[in-house]
Amino acid sequence: MPHRWEIANMIGKELYSMEVYPAGYFNNFNPANEFEKWATVEVTDLNNVPAGMETLTAPVGLYAVFIHKGPASDGPITYQYIFQSWLPTSEYLLDERPHFAIMGDMYQAESADSEEDIWIPVKLK
Repeated sequence: MPHRWEIANMIGKELYSMEVYPAGYFNNFNPANEFEKWATVEVTDLNNVPAGMETLTAPVGLYAVFIHKGPASDGPITYQYIFQSWLPTSEYLLDERPHFAIMGDMYQAESADSEEDIWIPVKLK
């Protein structure tokens, strides 16, 4: 994060936390299973990537968007609702694409007033 200002072609000031899960990760969910977590920003193009940084492009697709309100440490409560209550009763299935959260102007980490947008990749059943 201290080097994000080296990225000359950023769009906005939002920060993105992206998770890339292996195929089938959620079929037999185990919180001890490993996945990739990226700290990212949105850019206009992938030219001039600063040394030591990598690129990640999220494939286009449908996402269900949720607002998590409250401290980041309460995030598991929101995720539990999404995966155990909302998703099973919705008309959608989880799609195997990166998941991400957007930390914009309302994000304040552990503040009770914090907000972040959680984007879950979905497809119609």
